[in-house]
Amino acid sequence: MRQIALGLGISALFLGTIGAAEAHTFGAQGAGLSQGFAHPLLGPDHLLAMIAVGAWAAQLGGRALWAVPAAFIAMMATGTGLALSGASFPVVELGVVGSLLVVGALVAAAVRLPVAVGGALVGFFALFHGHAHGTEIPEAASALLYGLGFVAATALLHGIGLAAALYLEGSMRVWAVRAGGAGVMAAGLAMLAL
Repeated sequence: MRQIALGLGISALFLGTIGAAEAHTFGAQGAGLSQGFAHPLLGPDHLLAMIAVGAWAAQLGGRALWAVPAAFIAMMATGTGLALSGASFPVVELGVVGSLLVVGALVAAAVRLPVAVGGALVGFFALFHGHAHGTEIPEAASALLYGLGFVAATALLHGIGLAAALYLEGSMRVWAVRAGGAGVMAAGLAMLAL
């Protein structure tokens, strides 16, 4: 099981090297579930943030294992709904990059917060991720199917973060998870610089 979790984590990180522009599929004909599923996997900002949320939930343990990722998914769906209704957020990309910086820092420092506070914090950033997803739904797509696709991919990425953080052994686990958080922060800083 540990080898599977590590393999999934490495695969996800490899996917994170794919350019963000490939995730934007405006006007794609017949886009639906599979395109929605691919969307968070093709944007390194989304991919890294969602894995980091799973890793942080694993660090928190207990109810946070499911509550923190569930809060992210619920608020991401809310952000998508806001985008589809025409609501605008003034700094969506900054909110998305901010999630990398903040959640990466939480993982790197192994910060322990109450579950409700942790859920609210990731939920805040999930609004930006959801809004970004919502504004990037292709014109020809079924919003429902596309949305279900990126919700499923988000749950998978949270699961990869959880599995990687839970199934590494001993001191390697602590070091690797915290180093991963620092890497997510570094990616956020690099994106800010662009």
